Parts: sequence; structure tokens; C-alpha cells
Amino acid sequence: MKKHIPNFITLLNLFFGCLAIIACFQAGTSASIEASGDMLIEIPEPIFYASLFIGLAGLMDFLDGFVARWLKVNSEMGKQLDSLADVVSFGVAPAFIVFQFLRLSLATDVNALSHNSLLYLPALLIPMAGAYRLARFNIDLEQTTYFKGVPIPMIGLLTAAFPLIYWQQQSNLFSKLLLSPIFWYGFSILVSYLMVMKTPMLALKGLGNKKKLILPLLLVLLETAISAVFFRWMAIPFGFIGYCLVSLFYKKTITQ
Repeated sequence: MKKHIPNFITLLNLFFGCLAIIACFQAGTSASIEASGDMLIEIPEPIFYASLFIGLAGLMDFLDGFVARWLKVNSEMGKQLDSLADVVSFGVAPAFIVFQFLRLSLATDVNALSHNSLLYLPALLIPMAGAYRLARFNIDLEQTTYFKGVPIPMIGLLTAAFPLIYWQQQSNLFSKLLLSPIFWYGFSILVSYLMVMKTPMLALKGLGNKKKLILPLLLVLLETAISAVFFRWMAIPFGFIGYCLVSLFYKKTITQ
């Protein structure tokens, strides 16, 4: 019976990922004209729920592996099930967040009604790259103590932070950045590349034998915590950047 517990937690990961997708499709738009004459686009509340559900999926993704190791019931089926759930929760669901941001950003253009639907498709690079990365991970025996490329849950959680950042920000400049299609095209291409690249990246499962990496990782966690105090949800992108920089700087140590 206990061997099914981690798989059930993995299915909860998938469940929350599906709820995140539903939340994205429930979202409408809210627009108003400011005194300056600029159009103000408001992110609808359901997208915030999508961020919450992706966060819960991330928690389940952590717990299923932890519980499997604790109960000593690791299995090949659990590994494959985890990848299938991750594609949905951290690939497809975040892609629809990007899709909604693109839709809202293009809605501010004077030619909005004439836009081709193909302009929204770059968001789908994220689940495509995520699926490729997970398939490669499942057959790569070298990724037992480190990752090749950024793991897809990190990309999912990073993307999920943006509706929350937009909601709590007080800078018109930053809101305009998040309503720029150029930003989202660049973001989709960048995170897709980060997932499929073969650069060694830090993994918690390899820290036991690489004590030199503990201090840099703690510095990243400290940076994230301090950022959360001053910048709230911006701490997630800051922490992500810190993780990438530490991994790149210590890539030789990671593979030793």
C-alpha cells in the first residue's frame, strides 16, 4: 500500500496543474483609461489562482520525491508519472499564463483586432522544451547528482510569479514591461533554451558529496529571503537568477 503514496502525491501535482490551466481560461480582461490617456489593463483575479495552483503543484513535486525516498519505494513508474505531471503543471500551465499576458499586451495595441493568432504561439515553446528536457532526463544516467539544464519546476514557478508581481507592483514602467509582447517573446525563448541546454546545474540531491556548494547555495537562499522582505514576489526572479549564476560559476565542481 505504501508504494502508492508517492504516486498519489504526484497525481496531486497533476491535479493542481490542471486547476491552474482552468484558472487561466476563466480569466477575462479589465481595461480603463487613465487621466494621462493611457489604457490600463488589469490582470483578472483567476490568473492569481493559477499562480497559487502552480505553487501547490511545486510543493507536491517536492513531497513525492521526499516521501518516496523516506519510504524507500522509488520506482520506474513513479519516475515516468512524475515527468508526465511536470509537463502539465510546469510546462502547459505556465504557457497559458504567458499566453494570457501576450493576449493582454497585444490588446493595448491600436491594431488589436487585426492581430493574427500566430502571435500567441511562442508561449507554446515552454511546454515543448519542457517535454524534451524531461524525456532526456529520464534516459540520461549522468543526472543522478546534478541537472543538465534548468529543471522544469523552476521555470514553472518563475512564470507563476509574474501575475503576482504585476498585481503588487506600483511602478507604471514595470507594468508596461510585463505588458510588452517583446518581453514575453524573449522570456519564452530564454527559458526554453535554459531547459534544453546541457550546462550542469546545481541539484539538492548532489549536495551531500559536494560541500563546497553548500555556502553558495545558502547565499542564494539568503538573497532570496532578503529580496522577499523588500521586493515581495520579485524575490522569485532574483532567486532564480542567483541559482543560475551559482550553477554557472561552479559548474566544474558540480560534475566532479
